[in-house]
Amino acid sequence: MAKKAKLQMTSPAAARGPNEVDARIAVGMFFTLSGTILSAFGVSTRDNADVYAKSLGIDVNLWWGLGLLGFGIVMLALGRRGQMKLEQRGR
Repeated sequence: MAKKAKLQMTSPAAARGPNEVDARIAVGMFFTLSGTILSAFGVSTRDNADVYAKSLGIDVNLWWGLGLLGFGIVMLALGRRGQMKLEQRGR
């Protein structure tokens, strides 16, 4: 009881466990999945003019789906890059 355990100061990267996942990976997976579903809907309803009458004939579902898909892929790539950096610091 006389001697207390000495706390070691570690860097935040070293304090992280090996099971931590970058949040950008989860966000990227969500946007990639949403973009894929929306793009597929846009492609499947491309010939239906009634659906796109309010949007001046523009296939909004397809274009927004492709935008979401692109954003999701970028987030996945950045998240994977960050995850690799975390793994290298942990070694």
